[in-house]
Amino acid sequence: MEAKLKLVVNRQKSQAAPLSACTFLGFQIRRTKVVWSEKALRRFKERIQEITSRGRGISMSRRVEQLRRYAVGWLNYFGISHTYRQMLELDQWVGRRMRLCYWKQCKKPRTRRRNLISLGIGPEEVMKASRCRRGYWWMSGNGIVQRALNNAWLWEQGVPDLKAQWIELHYGRRNPNWNPTVVNLTGTA
Repeated sequence: MEAKLKLVVNRQKSQAAPLSACTFLGFQIRRTKVVWSEKALRRFKERIQEITSRGRGISMSRRVEQLRRYAVGWLNYFGISHTYRQMLELDQWVGRRMRLCYWKQCKKPRTRRRNLISLGIGPEEVMKASRCRRGYWWMSGNGIVQRALNNAWLWEQGVPDLKAQWIELHYGRRNPNWNPTVVNLTGTA
């Protein structure tokens, strides 16, 4: 190409390799499917960890707004990918990161008890969760905390529903009563 067509080729950015080994603008093609690259996924997780870092001294509303802006923008770009299972895992992981932030916000056991009771958890279960001395990440995966700070509650706070957005990007809105959290597997509208 350089000799015959007299083109300048950047050898660092150019390669001759099988299609499955090539990455272009954060995407790869594997078995006729477009998927995001490992590097793009790693950058997404790193950025979400920065936003939901426990040490950042910002309000939860600002943190949720930053998370929403980044996650929705990332998904709008990488949404053409055919990786539904990975999207489910990412959605669960982002939810757990936000539960970690909310649990960290309640520093004292009595504040945790009060918040869990106000979210509908029984007093006997609240005592188990509020006295636990495990780390914040472990507690964000605890069944009691997950029931109290469930996905519906997180969505009310403004945390993006990545699964529903991915489904909407791929299948669109079928009708006004369409619920993106319920997938119709029969293929009928």
